Amino acid sequence: MQHYFTNLKLSENEEFIISDDIAHHFLSVLRSKNGDKFEIVDQNHNLFVAEITNSDDKLAKTLKQRHNEVELPVDVTIVCGLPKKEKSEMIVQKATELGVNHIIFVSTDWSIAQWKNNKVDRKLNRLNKITRSAAEQSHRNRIPYVSYINSISELLNNNFDHKLIAYEESAKKGEHSDLIKSFKNTNEKDSVVCLFGPEGGISPAEVNKLVDNGYVTCGLGPRILRTETAPLYFLSSISTWFDLLKV
Repeated sequence: MQHYFTNLKLSENEEFIISDDIAHHFLSVLRSKNGDKFEIVDQNHNLFVAEITNSDDKLAKTLKQRHNEVELPVDVTIVCGLPKKEKSEMIVQKATELGVNHIIFVSTDWSIAQWKNNKVDRKLNRLNKITRSAAEQSHRNRIPYVSYINSISELLNNNFDHKLIAYEESAKKGEHSDLIKSFKNTNEKDSVVCLFGPEGGISPAEVNKLVDNGYVTCGLGPRILRTETAPLYFLSSISTWFDLLKV
């Protein structure tokens, strides 16, 4: 069943007008007709089964509300040093499928890529469209949002319950316990942030600044991961711990 999002607030047995983008995909591309059903998530993240009642006028009606637990039980933010080329698109797509709530891209000391001021808005618009599409594909109840900051100093103004740095030097030293220790101390609804360096890594000065503000360095297994792989490893670990093991 197709899955969409709307900015409307819905309730059961309510008729509503579907948006132009939904109408284009569901009615024009998929050639759906009156009586065909789809899923739709409203502005309050409530999921409904709905059906087309009048395709000519783009009218649909909610039938019943569904209660499905698909979101991670913790609020996860990933912060990624600017990657090269189109890696940012892959990161946001896959991170959305894995349950992230917020993705922040940051220019770091050793970032090779740069987002020029006149291109940031265009980049973010593109990436946020990708998160919406990925959230629909993975049948989520929330669409993650993507933002950009100029330096990690801006990150220090945000409050998180648990703050981590995926640090290559920790992995090289064989450190495996701090990530699991953090998971064990994390409760449902807690906020978790993890920072990942770009291709050039995170500078010692940046690591020290973050550690001075409550961040903990951790390794992600014994192997050295690419900048686009590390966030996905982290999110997969969180999903395994909180979705599957339910420790």
